[in-house]
Amino acid sequence: MSEQRAVVVGGGPAGLMAAEVLAERGIAVDLYDRMPSVGRKFLLAGKGGLNLTHAEPFEAFASRYGERQATMQRLLHGFTPVMLRDWAATLGVDTFVGSSGRVFPRDMKAAPLLRAWLHRLRRQGVRFHMRQRWRGWDEGADGTQRLRFESPLGESEVAADATVLALGGGSWSRLGSDGAWAETLRGRGVDVAPLRASNCGFTVQGRGAAGWSERFVAAQAGQPLKSVAMTIERVDGSPWQQTGEFVVTDYGIEGSLVYAASSLLRQRIDANGSAMLHLDLLPARSAAWVSAELAHPRGSRSLATHLKTRLGLHGVKAALLHELLPRAAFTDMMHLAQGIKSLPLRVLAARPLDEAISTAGGVRFEVLTEGLMLHASPGIFCAGEMLDWEAPTGGYLLSACLASGRAAGAGAHAWLRAAAANPR
Repeated sequence: MSEQRAVVVGGGPAGLMAAEVLAERGIAVDLYDRMPSVGRKFLLAGKGGLNLTHAEPFEAFASRYGERQATMQRLLHGFTPVMLRDWAATLGVDTFVGSSGRVFPRDMKAAPLLRAWLHRLRRQGVRFHMRQRWRGWDEGADGTQRLRFESPLGESEVAADATVLALGGGSWSRLGSDGAWAETLRGRGVDVAPLRASNCGFTVQGRGAAGWSERFVAAQAGQPLKSVAMTIERVDGSPWQQTGEFVVTDYGIEGSLVYAASSLLRQRIDANGSAMLHLDLLPARSAAWVSAELAHPRGSRSLATHLKTRLGLHGVKAALLHELLPRAAFTDMMHLAQGIKSLPLRVLAARPLDEAISTAGGVRFEVLTEGLMLHASPGIFCAGEMLDWEAPTGGYLLSACLASGRAAGAGAHAWLRAAAANPR
């Protein structure tokens, strides 16, 4: 077994985890990445506090992966959120559960975890090769893969008995994941679903030619809408609703609540050319309460003052009412009450892929074994965000990358063990 060599392509969480699994089982591992250092997107994700995973019950956790729930649940069983926290503890990183259920390192930082992880990988014998862009592979007569790389020093070829591809999605290309691998794999006959923006912002249809009116953008861009409920009708007609917050931007909307709805909004846009959502600006209040407060005599007070004092509506929420409701609604209290509890907002398109936090699409699971090996290319495994799944932010992205990295590493080890037992 010590003579067998695995190559991991990609130095994000999935690739590092695959390398760890292989190395700790006695396989010689070389890891290649096109950037000068590994874990760049991982470090960026930890800038505001590294969200490792989520502490909700496992069934609820698995449900966050939408159409790929069954497949992702199987992978996550191999590296549950509890197991992830235990793993972090072996690196000397204690974790805690925030008020939202999200799990963070005690110091909230990504860099200490990454440093400790890389130190352990190097002790295990993993060798790192930076500034190496993967250009595909050929299959040797002896069954090995001949991986092609391009570096500042020129092109090279590397032999591997097993390969784990963990090349990321297509967002944040400046950090290393540009999605260029998709065409390489398609050229080898691999079914790759188109890469789409996920956990992203959306442009809106407003009063201005480019969305919001200029006046609204000047006064409100960058303002957060807190404690609102969003409702969307799924393509099958069933309602989706979630409470949270998001931010008004110069082009539309972005933020955690929008991210949670991004796959549904994309589906509606694909089906209809746009997507309608409805906002409840006061989700903790009933429609009857809102109507009663609006009907309360206001005397000489302005409507703006009435909305602020009786309903607590002011700032960006009040401005959004004026931006999206017709002027007549402000003289018809029933119409205004309906707008407050179900304010219609039409979104037109997702923002460009490179602006997204993550991507949907990728290598379809149908072309992979349970160990995440390509059926058409034995010995080639795939992991991480380059697989066809998506999830909202909140620890779900990192958990899935780590779990799939472990699965691919274990799958590659099993493949190598079988090859050693049955040499050609």
